[in-house]
Amino acid sequence: MLKNLSINKRYLAIAASVLLLIICYQLAFKSTIAAWQTNRELCSKLTAVSDLSYQPGLLERKSKNLDLILNRYRSDSSAFRGNTITAISRIAEKQNVKLSGIPVDDPNLHTDQFVIERLNFEGDFVSLVKVLNDLESANKLGMPRSIAIKPLKKGIAFDVKNLSMEVWMEIGK
Repeated sequence: MLKNLSINKRYLAIAASVLLLIICYQLAFKSTIAAWQTNRELCSKLTAVSDLSYQPGLLERKSKNLDLILNRYRSDSSAFRGNTITAISRIAEKQNVKLSGIPVDDPNLHTDQFVIERLNFEGDFVSLVKVLNDLESANKLGMPRSIAIKPLKKGIAFDVKNLSMEVWMEIGK
């Protein structure tokens, strides 16, 4: 009986290892393999979708938005010198700020797409900042690109009441 039992032990060990392999496959390996295949499938879909050529609607929307932004700041230099200066001076008057100077048009500040103009304002700090905020939020006036706030008279300590603000405006052609 012991001789038969040793043969059965070998068969029993093989059967136990096959049974253990089936249990491991059902409990762990099956779900891991399925998750790996799902990951590989989703990664391939992600690379296909991330290419912008598959999304022409996105490019059209982006183009429309950029055109709207460009049209907001579009103007020509002659219109800037007339109507736009009037609008800017009205904004300055609302805040009790003086539009002290508009230098002569400099051809060096003209590019193919933009005209850059310099404006000088005088007033107190709070009013100057309010004028700057109104200039940034106004349509068709251009975009402030550089701002310098200085004391009105050189050599005098910083006085909040008497300041000069130099604004460089960029206007689209």
